[in-house]
Amino acid sequence: MARVITDRRARPISATISVVLTVLTVGYFLPWMIAALRGKSNAWAIFWLNLFLGWTLIGWIAAFVLAVMAHQAVGLSSRQR
Repeated sequence: MARVITDRRARPISATISVVLTVLTVGYFLPWMIAALRGKSNAWAIFWLNLFLGWTLIGWIAAFVLAVMAHQAVGLSSRQR
């Protein structure tokens, strides 16, 4: 059976920093926190979008949508378990 390989990455330091900043900014960085905790490969792009355009409601919603979107499949592995 083939296994789907996604773009998920383990980044514990980014996840920790994102949680602290989200708490300190009362939810402003919520999209980035979600992206970092989910291991999104574009978590830093979501951070920059959130930082510069999050003050507009549209920018914050765009960052949030990017954070909660499904991981993208990047390949298949035929390795058996």
